[in-house]
Amino acid sequence: MSEKFLEVKDLVVEYTSGKKIIHAVNGVSFTIERGQTLGLVGETGAGKTSIAKALLRILPDRGARIAGGEVILNGQDLLKKPEKEMLKIRGKQIAMIFQDPMTALNPVMTVGGQIAETIRLHEDVTVEGSKEKACEMLEMVGIPRERFSEYPHQFSGGMKQRVVIAMALACDPELLLADEPTTALDVTIQAQVLEMINDLKQKYNTSMILITHDLGVVAETCDQVAIIYAGEIVEFGSKEQVFRRTAHPYTIGLFDSLPNLYDDKPRLTPIPGLPPDPSDLPKGCSFSPRCKNCTEACKQNEQPFKEIEPGHFCRCALCGEV
Repeated sequence: MSEKFLEVKDLVVEYTSGKKIIHAVNGVSFTIERGQTLGLVGETGAGKTSIAKALLRILPDRGARIAGGEVILNGQDLLKKPEKEMLKIRGKQIAMIFQDPMTALNPVMTVGGQIAETIRLHEDVTVEGSKEKACEMLEMVGIPRERFSEYPHQFSGGMKQRVVIAMALACDPELLLADEPTTALDVTIQAQVLEMINDLKQKYNTSMILITHDLGVVAETCDQVAIIYAGEIVEFGSKEQVFRRTAHPYTIGLFDSLPNLYDDKPRLTPIPGLPPDPSDLPKGCSFSPRCKNCTEACKQNEQPFKEIEPGHFCRCALCGEV
């Protein structure tokens, strides 16, 4: 049965750079049910990774802070828990697949040793027991157990990513945060890794937040989609709603900038301009400087996040009319 076990309410994340305050995440809210996959989609710098790091509370100690909001996991607010309790949650209840496996793995430890260490931190097992389970995890992601004692530099990019996935799934987490897990991989390996993540997710009934800018990956993997722009969710709904009944001008722009084999247009239609400076966001709608449908009211007033059909939300005055 579906069960809401993660609820994010009005999450705000800020960074400090000199005398400037970088508004990375601005009042983001969403819920995830057990076994469900949510895709966070947006351009680079939209705040997607900051949301994931805030959930795990692994933002930099200096220059970053969670300025407001709640992260409710199984009825408990993670933002109010002491660091000692968060150490037990990271890796056990929530695990993360980082974007770059080159920096996620320790270059002076064997890959098997790194997985086994994660298992010993969260489970009451012997050294031999953790080693055996680490070998099983390697085999589960398609790596022979004989490579347990090899180092990260002895693996290809795709194999490193498989090791990171094995490490993330080693303790059967309830929630998996996947930060662009296929960006550094070639197309054929991307398909293999995504298929493997889906299979493992179904096997363990794991929920997932997939961070990506690839709408094709979202179409294959996600149940719900949140379109992020300038630290806000501008459109949210099921995959079918967002893909077939696209409402927000930014989401429409993302789809228009994709190549279409059945379209005879000589050129793609890019979104004009650049994302706003997060230290100096526009007064009204953050997307107004780039929106062809912008009105004076859009420039002056923040747009409410309204429900345009059951379960489909949009942050635009013209939603449903664009």
